[in-house]
Amino acid sequence: MKLYYSHNLNPRVAVAVARYLNAPVDYVRAAPRHPDHTEAFRVINPNALVPVPEIGARRIWETDAIACKLSQLSGADFWRAGEDLAEMIMWVSWSAYHLTRAADPLYFYRIVWPTFSDETPDAALLDQALADFREHAATLDRYLADRQWLLGDRISYADFRVATPLPFAAGAGLPVAEFPHVARWHDQLLAIDAWREPFAGLD
Repeated sequence: MKLYYSHNLNPRVAVAVARYLNAPVDYVRAAPRHPDHTEAFRVINPNALVPVPEIGARRIWETDAIACKLSQLSGADFWRAGEDLAEMIMWVSWSAYHLTRAADPLYFYRIVWPTFSDETPDAALLDQALADFREHAATLDRYLADRQWLLGDRISYADFRVATPLPFAAGAGLPVAEFPHVARWHDQLLAIDAWREPFAGLD
C-alpha cells in the first residue's frame, strides 16, 4: 500500500496516523499541484491533492476517510466505533469547521505564503483568524479541564484531528500557551513519536 503525502496540514495528520498505527505503508512524497504533475496525479486522486493512499485497485481520499481505513486495517480502535462514534465524529467535524478553520489563514500566510510571495497579507484577516482561534481554543480548553483525552482516558483519532494545526503553533503565531489544558493535552501528543515527527526518516 502506498500513501502519497506532503508536509502540509492534512497530509501530516495522515502520515502521523499511519505511523502511529504501524500501518504497512510505503510513503511517497508528492507535489500534485506542481504544473508538471497535476494531470498525471488526477489518475490517483481526481482532486489532485494529497494525502491519498493506493490500496490495491481501490483509492480513497480525504484525511479522515484515510484514518478510518487505516484504523480498520490495523484492527485498532483508534477510529472509535459503538457508543463513542458519534462523539468522535463531533470532534472531527468541530476541528474542520472551527479550530483548524480558524488556524488555517495563520498557518498559510505566516508559514506557506512567505515561501512564494513577498506581499504582505491582509492584517484584518489575520486579526480575525486569531480572534476566532482564541474563541475555539477556549472552548477546547474548558472541555479538557477534567479529561486526559477528548474521548476519556484513551487516545483516539479525535485527538490527532483536533490537534491538526498545533504542531505549527510557533510559526503560525497560535497562542496555545494561553490555554493551559490545551497545552497540557498537546504536550501529551508531542510525547508520541508519530505525532511529534511523522516525517522522520521518510524524506
